[in-house]
Amino acid sequence: MELQRGITLRFLAEPADVNFGGKVHGGAVMKWIDQAGYTCAAGWTGTYCVTVYLGGLHFLAPIRVGELVELRALVIRTGRTSLDIAIDVYAGDPKSAERRRTGHCVVVFVALGPDGKSTAVPVWKPETELDRALEGYAERLAGLRKQMDAEMEARLGGLKG
Repeated sequence: MELQRGITLRFLAEPADVNFGGKVHGGAVMKWIDQAGYTCAAGWTGTYCVTVYLGGLHFLAPIRVGELVELRALVIRTGRTSLDIAIDVYAGDPKSAERRRTGHCVVVFVALGPDGKSTAVPVWKPETELDRALEGYAERLAGLRKQMDAEMEARLGGLKG
């Protein structure tokens, strides 16, 4: 089986995606990010995957109704049962090849086996300097996630219930 490291999804921003300010709302963009991330994760693992974390989401520029939206998703790190997917969002006039970057983030997925339990994912190894930089970025984000989770648990652990 050939592993598919990256994918690109394209579609038009529709009037139903617009907020009260006349631009595509963040929730619609987040849904598209999750769809692109899942498609990439499933293509790499060959199995069903679930989102477990979305981090570093930056909205850089608005997306307007009628623009062609392009989401580029790429595996940038693998663990034992999880994988980190970098997603860049671009938009522009469909009559032009020009696109502007409107957002980016990293999404972590866990692969699930037929029993619904986490299962091993194929290993990805960086081959280029850019690959190594992306993997390092994903590793730093993972460290920050653990640190933030520990702080939240220490401060809010007693509030559960």
